[in-house]
Amino acid sequence: MAEAERIIGTPDTPDATGNGRERPDEAAAAGASGTDEPTAAGRPRGKRRIAVLFAVAAFAYALDLISKMLVVAKLEHHPPIEIIGDWLKFEAIRNAGAAFGFGEAFTVIFTMIAAAVIVVIARLARKLYSLPWAIALGLLLGGALGNLTDRIFRAPGVFEGAVVDFIAPKHFAVFNLADSAIVCGGVLIVLLSFRGLDPDGTVHKD
Repeated sequence: MAEAERIIGTPDTPDATGNGRERPDEAAAAGASGTDEPTAAGRPRGKRRIAVLFAVAAFAYALDLISKMLVVAKLEHHPPIEIIGDWLKFEAIRNAGAAFGFGEAFTVIFTMIAAAVIVVIARLARKLYSLPWAIALGLLLGGALGNLTDRIFRAPGVFEGAVVDFIAPKHFAVFNLADSAIVCGGVLIVLLSFRGLDPDGTVHKD
């Protein structure tokens, strides 16, 4: 009987080759990863999403930075440039407030908020497995970095700098590409939340 059990093996007892049940080290690794997928298979997936986040952020930040440099060099102290008649113009202004010109008396507070947003996004990146969330957070990060750069390096002083705005639609506040990235990222996050998609790639239904 013992010889038959040794040859066939049972679910509770490993055979001589170590087969028959999950090894303790394998069980511990699966439990630590919190997923049915092997840890080694999960890591590249997570890295790809983080790479997308930072690629989108870098692209949005670069576009905002280059556009502001051109506006300061070519458009500031010059008449506005009409793009679509009176409906859309490029007009250089300095904005000490938040996005779209709100709250000019609270420049330092908005600077701190932008820095806090960057820290939160960096923390979320560690558990980021969703491609749409990576794009949304990348837009937020790039926009926040774009305006934070103005707050730090532009006049009148560090953390009190005025943001360069130049996109001026008719009957609307003047804004820049960083503001646009922040708004697009925020709208995408709202849509993802309504659909129940979390940053870690799971879907929940309320």
